Amino acid sequence: MSDLIKPGTDNQPTGTYIEVGPRGGQVPNARIVKIDYGDRLPPTQKKGNLWKKK
Repeated sequence: MSDLIKPGTDNQPTGTYIEVGPRGGQVPNARIVKIDYGDRLPPTQKKGNLWKKK
């Protein structure tokens, strides 16, 4: 489960991140974001959801 990242975490590797559920499962209408190094991951749609590098 180390590949799941909390919202608001910064200094993550550059790339595309997809919103997942609390245990890494799919969520309906998941947000997909692209960040550069040093950017902060945005909030998720629902409290408890996390980010996973795509």
